[in-house]
Amino acid sequence: MKFEIMRQHLLDGLNDVMKAVSSKTTIPILTGIKLEVTEVGLRLTGSDSDITIQTFIKAEENGDQVIRVIEEGSIVVQARMFNEIIRKLPTSDVEIEVKENCHTYIRSGKSEFHIIGQEPSEYPLLPEIQDDRQFIIPADLLKSIVRETVFAVSSSESRPVLTGVHWQVKNGELVCVATDSHRLARRKVTLEQLPEGEYSVVIPGKSLNDLSKIIGDSSHPVHIAMTSQQVLFKTANVLFYSRLLEGNYPDTSRLIPTEYKTTVTMNGKALFHAIDRASLLAREERNNIVRLSSLEGNIVEISSSSPEIGEVEEEIQSTTFVGEEIKISFSAKYMMDALRALDGQDVTIQLAGAMRPFIINSIHDDAVLQLIVPVRTY
Repeated sequence: MKFEIMRQHLLDGLNDVMKAVSSKTTIPILTGIKLEVTEVGLRLTGSDSDITIQTFIKAEENGDQVIRVIEEGSIVVQARMFNEIIRKLPTSDVEIEVKENCHTYIRSGKSEFHIIGQEPSEYPLLPEIQDDRQFIIPADLLKSIVRETVFAVSSSESRPVLTGVHWQVKNGELVCVATDSHRLARRKVTLEQLPEGEYSVVIPGKSLNDLSKIIGDSSHPVHIAMTSQQVLFKTANVLFYSRLLEGNYPDTSRLIPTEYKTTVTMNGKALFHAIDRASLLAREERNNIVRLSSLEGNIVEISSSSPEIGEVEEEIQSTTFVGEEIKISFSAKYMMDALRALDGQDVTIQLAGAMRPFIINSIHDDAVLQLIVPVRTY
């Protein structure tokens, strides 16, 4: 195998596949990256057996030659070392040559590295995924879904299924739900050409975060194909495979109240900043609790206190206030995460009682729903 490549294109590809490489893997060859070069381009693959990322660098792009292929072939190289070497090479051109027994030479300018690679035939094959359960989603919409849900997954491994986001397709709608049992985030999307029937998968939160970074500012649509154990996201030059979480996701629809005693609408940014300020004192306490209570004249008071430090109170004028007076306590972090997901829009808060879960929506759109379980302090 022998080829020359523009260093920046190689670095961009490495940047994607390195997200899938883990130093903690029990399969030694997965600490490496597989390189396969043909006359059409270079394919890079990285995997930790939970996620696999494959990216393709075309030999020609917009009429410019990116790769000059002298001899086709493949090799597995130690990922972190290879990445560091390429990053620190002195010039913008790189030559990579593999000789007998996987001896790999990397040349750039007056610099030459010699590293020992591994047999590419030992690298695991990519999962087989049929296209029968496939649909397309715009890249920016997929990033929004991740941003609006994934923060609410559980960080505890005691219930592994809650560390993922539940994606359910039914009635021409995609419903994505994340919960850690103290809060819940849900996004509904109506998509054209969804596959027939109902099915659901649980995608690890970490996989979705990595996927979102890889998509970046891409404007290409993302093709999504699902099986019972894997999901594949296909973009222009990247294949992103993730294993799915096993187990039954809880029926979260029962958690969402259907009747409310109080409905408040207010400026989302003002509420966010008031809670942020109140949490300065609340953070000193172990549980970071902030209180929200109603005053006369549609005014809402945000407050918190710490016995050792002091207390803070701030009043916000709500736009509308309908129903019973309220006095409720909640985690400042959970509330700020929920408001951040609503992206500073004006919000509606619906409450069913001091100790019942409450709902936060954008006043413009109920496609995104945030639910928080209050904390007993009164």
